[in-house]
Amino acid sequence: MPFFVFPSGRRALLALLLALAAALVRAAPAGAEDNAPALPRIRRLEPGDGVFGQFTADVERSRRRLYDRRREGTEDGAELLDYLVIYAYDSAGEDMYRLAARCNIPYAALATLNRLPHPSGFTGAGTRYLPSMPGLFIPLEPETDLERLLITGRGVDAGIPLTVRRNGRAERFRFIPGGEFSATERIFFLTEGFRFPLKTYRITSAFGPRINPVTGNLRTHQGLDLAAPEGTEVYAARDGVVAETGVDGVYGNYVILQHGDNWASLYGHLSEITADLRRTVRSGTVIGRVGSTGQSTGPHLHFEIRQFGRAQDPGKLLFRDGPP
Repeated sequence: MPFFVFPSGRRALLALLLALAAALVRAAPAGAEDNAPALPRIRRLEPGDGVFGQFTADVERSRRRLYDRRREGTEDGAELLDYLVIYAYDSAGEDMYRLAARCNIPYAALATLNRLPHPSGFTGAGTRYLPSMPGLFIPLEPETDLERLLITGRGVDAGIPLTVRRNGRAERFRFIPGGEFSATERIFFLTEGFRFPLKTYRITSAFGPRINPVTGNLRTHQGLDLAAPEGTEVYAARDGVVAETGVDGVYGNYVILQHGDNWASLYGHLSEITADLRRTVRSGTVIGRVGSTGQSTGPHLHFEIRQFGRAQDPGKLLFRDGPP
């Protein structure tokens, strides 16, 4: 029987009705009917909001259950879904970390249930979903690098299958009760990590000061040089928009991708450009092929990552073992 907390006074009856509604709205097992009831909606994150009071009670109840199962050494079973209730909340202007703290739920649970690739995606108007149980929600149809990383690291059979209704669409997840981001996933989520733009390569020049092999001048090398055979496919290092393509005396044939407002990546010395200007591309999309155009001594990719227009060391932002 669910554990409820009821306020005293004239709102008691209303709180009782809200609590009963919340008890009926559970995350549906995989394959559940589409005519699921509406999610209980939290209006204010305050004790006076009866639905928020019920939410905090559900969180406490699910945490106790998780703690008891771990103490007993019992594996997480499908019955834990009985302790998972998903609530709706208009998070306009809310900071993800502040919301997670007020709800006593790890930010990884909020991020994965709401399918956010980065904390910046939480801001702005819109309904967000608050789970009453800590854990990871891993979509079976991943759409972002983070989601592909999550499912690659755990497999499609990890956790408990469930279906969540969102905007009239059924989304299938594997839920891992009490699960948290791994160190790599956490860094990837928090720092907007990038993947390597080549599958096979040899680093011939790192980021930093170097003698230019063509001019002989000492200059700061603003990216990585990745040697590979001519014609090797070059992949977008992260989801983005093709902001610029062209021919340059130094970079040769090049592509620039914009990743949100702050980040961009550049791909130079290409033998061929396959990306269309102003098109949105997914991470891993082929955008060109390795060449030796421009100021180059042999086939390789010159790769840069820029933040606010300034070159950053790609070695600190790239994930060699990122999503496939």
